[in-house]
Amino acid sequence: MPSIESAHTANRTDQRQTTSASVWPYVAADLVLVILFAAIGRSSHGESLAGTALTAWPFLVGAIVGWLLSKAWRAPASLIPSGVTIWLATVIVGMLLRAATGSGTHWSFIIVATIANAVFLLGYRVLARVIAKIAQRRP
Repeated sequence: MPSIESAHTANRTDQRQTTSASVWPYVAADLVLVILFAAIGRSSHGESLAGTALTAWPFLVGAIVGWLLSKAWRAPASLIPSGVTIWLATVIVGMLLRAATGSGTHWSFIIVATIANAVFLLGYRVLARVIAKIAQRRP
């Protein structure tokens, strides 16, 4: 298991290699994955995909808040702080906005949203890191 020291070193490496061109794919991936989460949820409940934007908007706001809180543009590929902050803000802000607008926040939905968004928002970052390490090992 990597140490905290190696995680911080990896984050510093991510920060040095980040350019504005390399940030936008992460922004797009986060937003598309949040929309995908909403679309899958609607589909699994037999609801029309036409309402996906209505379901997704609170979580999209949450993802943007997470980007701002973590300053993810500095290290968009990092799990800590970027990925975890974006994930938690997506769920927490999303649920708060849903509650404020009279939408459902049943405990089972909170659990599903938390797990699904973790898999999406953290999972692709882990996968990207694994692929990059494999690519570095090839001659």
